[in-house]
Amino acid sequence: MKIRQLGFLTAIGFVMTLLSSCDAIIEPSISKRQVQLEAPADQYMSTSYTLNFWWDEVSNALSYRLQVVTPNFAAPGNLVLDTVVTRNRFAFNFNPGNYQWRVLAQNGSSQTAFTPPRNFTVVASSIKQQTVQLTSPANNYITNQSNIFFQWSSLYGATQYRFEIDTNNFANPNTVISNLAIPGQQINFTFPKDQVYQWRVRAENDTAQAQWSAVYTVTYDHTPPGKVNLVAPANGQTVPLPVSLQWGTSISATRYKLYVFKSDSTSLYNQNFPLQVNAASYSFNLGKSGDKVYWKVTALDAAGNESLPSDLRNFVLQ
Repeated sequence: MKIRQLGFLTAIGFVMTLLSSCDAIIEPSISKRQVQLEAPADQYMSTSYTLNFWWDEVSNALSYRLQVVTPNFAAPGNLVLDTVVTRNRFAFNFNPGNYQWRVLAQNGSSQTAFTPPRNFTVVASSIKQQTVQLTSPANNYITNQSNIFFQWSSLYGATQYRFEIDTNNFANPNTVISNLAIPGQQINFTFPKDQVYQWRVRAENDTAQAQWSAVYTVTYDHTPPGKVNLVAPANGQTVPLPVSLQWGTSISATRYKLYVFKSDSTSLYNQNFPLQVNAASYSFNLGKSGDKVYWKVTALDAAGNESLPSDLRNFVLQ
């Protein structure tokens, strides 16, 4: 009787665990929830061309859709903005005019209704108080490409944009790396060497200059990490499954690429390899007794540079 009761309790525990796991997998519906808008307030009038939108986060939402039209959603003349963002804040530059905005929240399987629209007006003013919004590359961007495009938003009343890039945070205006007047909203720039760079943009016209934009940082790095040294198992060693593949860390590496090959030493073991791993080890649990397996490792840095491969080693499954 006790054994039967114990089995019954075990079964209940298994079912509860299974249901709990299902809850973790099944994405909650947010269709009956509502986004709460915070700013700008309804009927807001702005002398700044930059509007900072802000709303409360919705639980279980993965992203938000922000729409802005002119003059209103009842009779839209132009869809000014329709963007999906993962945060509950977004900044955008507008021309003078009357606008309405609204937001919905969404995840992979459901979405809320749009909020009731709010009105705002952007009033024409001098560009002296205005600021350009930088768009690409994002702040703290890291790249191994020497040549990239810098882009920013347009600003009403501007006839050109001044683009500056530096490595000393613009401490000395006379030594900046680049200072160019651009008629449009993008420029192609080639980095002279591996370094951390700062860039900013200012709108200008014949009579006035806007405020400098925020300063964004971009790192150019095309130097690969150092070669990885394999640690265990020793070359040619016979080992039981699972096999703990271990290697030394490489300076500047953020992750590693593990290559595992069949006994011919050139055919990848399966479609999962090469495999990127964050740690300096991997538990290999494939194959059968007597199989000879080859392996090597490369290091990857934050910019995507890949090191030279380690020495190629093999082990035999016990």
